[in-house]
Amino acid sequence: EVALTKMLEVVQSVLRTNFFSEDRYALSMRVKPTIMVSNPAAVMPFGVFFIHGRHFNAFHCRFRDIARGGLRIVTPQNSDQFALESSRQFDEAYSLSYAQQLKNKDIPEGGAKGVILVNTPSIEVNKRFFAMRKAVKGFADSMLDLIVKDSITNLVDLYGKEELIYLGPDEQIIPSDIDWITQRAGERGYPIPAAFMSSKKDAGFNHKEFGVTSEGIVVYLDVALRQALHINPKTDNFTIKLTGGPDGDVAGNLIRILFRDYRDTCKVVGIADGFGVAEDPNGLDPDELLRLVAESLPISSYSKDKLSATGVAMSANSDEGAIRRNSMHFRVKSDAFIPAGGRPNTINSDNWHLFLDENKKPSSPLIVEGANIFITADARTKLFENGKVAIVKDSSANKCGVITSSCEVAASMLLSKEEFMSIKQELVQDVLHNLRNLARLEGELLFREYKNYPGQLPQFSERISFAIAKVTDAITDALADVQPEDALFKELLPLIRDNLPKKLADVAGDRISERFPVQYQRNAIASNLASMIVYKEGIHLVESQPDKRIAERAFLYYRADKAIQSVVATFQSNNDVNGTDESSKQAAVIVDVLKRGGARTLLNIF
Repeated sequence: EVALTKMLEVVQSVLRTNFFSEDRYALSMRVKPTIMVSNPAAVMPFGVFFIHGRHFNAFHCRFRDIARGGLRIVTPQNSDQFALESSRQFDEAYSLSYAQQLKNKDIPEGGAKGVILVNTPSIEVNKRFFAMRKAVKGFADSMLDLIVKDSITNLVDLYGKEELIYLGPDEQIIPSDIDWITQRAGERGYPIPAAFMSSKKDAGFNHKEFGVTSEGIVVYLDVALRQALHINPKTDNFTIKLTGGPDGDVAGNLIRILFRDYRDTCKVVGIADGFGVAEDPNGLDPDELLRLVAESLPISSYSKDKLSATGVAMSANSDEGAIRRNSMHFRVKSDAFIPAGGRPNTINSDNWHLFLDENKKPSSPLIVEGANIFITADARTKLFENGKVAIVKDSSANKCGVITSSCEVAASMLLSKEEFMSIKQELVQDVLHNLRNLARLEGELLFREYKNYPGQLPQFSERISFAIAKVTDAITDALADVQPEDALFKELLPLIRDNLPKKLADVAGDRISERFPVQYQRNAIASNLASMIVYKEGIHLVESQPDKRIAERAFLYYRADKAIQSVVATFQSNNDVNGTDESSKQAAVIVDVLKRGGARTLLNIF
């Protein structure tokens, strides 16, 4: 009876489905989030899709109407692992999309994630790659059944609203998947097919090619080394260990950027990936690691003749190699640990203590989370309380990938493919500039709050995300009935252009009103203004504001900030702020004070 009642609840929770469409690629349903999230204390997603096809099940979870996030494939190696992954598949989609929601603080789109679980144990080994590609196609095509209006017959629609979904590549999604999804979206009549999937090879910013996620991680690492360990990475030697292979997007680009920016000071003392492990307390050979990156080879291909006398390199195929691979992140001592690959919850409540020695000294006093939810929340707390480990949380450290994808979505709406390709190299440089700037703004705020107030770094990371989300949501709600022709909308519209990559703004900034959906414009105004306020003023100003006054005061702050900018420009034109005499030094102090606190003081809000 209980099982039948639950089945009936599931049926009643379906808001949209292609069940009655005979030519469907796979079964797809949009369900009420409450059927999947029963904990009343949990944050409720905005929308949940479930898709079932041959040899696969998939969930897509998002926390805002307009949201974006990666699509990943999970391929268990045996039936026991498949059973485990099946039991936690939605939890993985939920956790990843929630982490995405926290990291999407700087962009118009909220957080989302898609997880495709392929029943690989039931498929012959030589047919698994083909099955993975078919699963991706089944997921995308069945998703399009539900979000492209009038695209199939016999659609059951109890939701009654149009939806836009923005996807990006995550684990095991390959370029041919991206190309197929984008092409299929166009064939099916999706309104903006180029925006349906990001990281396109041609008219897009391929994350692996340009290392966008890793560029941001390195900025956070730089700030954290200076603030937490008092190491200047430009002049002081430091050591790194990381999970994720040289052939991977995040880890491979981390290796490349670390040796680009800190060749003389950085030593990588340990790397573990799915294929093996390499450790050397004297530092793994930079040129050998860069060779593996260039040739897209795993760490098991590391040449043993490049090791020092105390180094070791092993394949995970042997028992000893597997043990070393699985424990490297616990054992190897380094200044910083960067998880840049690996399964969720690798460090958890059951094993966090392995990161500390018998004297409670951590193997690495600093962790910068390049991979999503590699460490559970309770393990972070235990590591801080017992080992004083400084942890830069994933929702801060690896946010630059999603910012890049959002830039690609914007470019897809504003430019033709030909226009994009003609300015791509300049666009890439502008995007990288914006990424590094946003990473540094948050990184410096994160450590400023951590230094001045009690608490753990992950808590401050979340509070920054919550503060920005609080302002974003308040502004979005306040603009819900404000139309593009209204004075307030016109006043705030420059926020969108000001936050685009410079070349994109120069070429197509005048197309924003015409080509961005109105709700997307509202979201962009809200997220840009919210980020500006929090990064300039910190979290406590926002946290202390009554909810009903946030949007009003955000608009007042925008006007005050514009007024201060005008005052600063006038003052700088009449005074030398770059000179070495006492008068110039005083003028520079005045400009700094105005920039730091002028708008807030003008509003008399403290």
